[in-house]
Amino acid sequence: LNYSSPVEKRLVDTVKLRSDAKFASERPVLGFIGAGNYASRMLIPAFKVAGAQFHTIVTAGGVNGVIHGEKGGFLDTTTNVDSLLANDNIDTVVIVTRHDTHVDFVVRALLAGKHVFVEKPLAIDLRGLNAVKLAYDEAHSRTPQGGPQLMVGFNRRFAPQIRKIQSLLLPIKEPKSFIMTINAG
Repeated sequence: LNYSSPVEKRLVDTVKLRSDAKFASERPVLGFIGAGNYASRMLIPAFKVAGAQFHTIVTAGGVNGVIHGEKGGFLDTTTNVDSLLANDNIDTVVIVTRHDTHVDFVVRALLAGKHVFVEKPLAIDLRGLNAVKLAYDEAHSRTPQGGPQLMVGFNRRFAPQIRKIQSLLLPIKEPKSFIMTINAG
């Protein structure tokens, strides 16, 4: 096939999903990095119910971004993380990607002055954890009033089974030992 325009002009890394760009200043404006099963089935709906406003969703290939971006009510979808981080309208970044990518995205978001919610784990080794700490400290040194906040999502603590175990164990003051076998399939 021959096209009349060069490839560079046909490639698009950002797609506008909605035209209305009105965001209430008192509520967070989120950018999501990742749109896999957990992001699309759990986190996007949970943040929506909590009143968060969705701006941009970033995915590696773009297709999931369009599908879940339209469904979730995002303004834009893109494959360009840097454009999300440079956007002054976005104050909070939600990171729901493969575990080995969390540190890089967290560091970049903190240094861009964004609040960060990252799904567990924050890091997979001590080197990554130290990189996050350095970025957090640097971001806070730039902002006298506190700097961006960092939160790690650890959803299992809210599972009904875990809550039940906590309530049963709370009255027991003696030391406890556990062996747990879990079939997460």
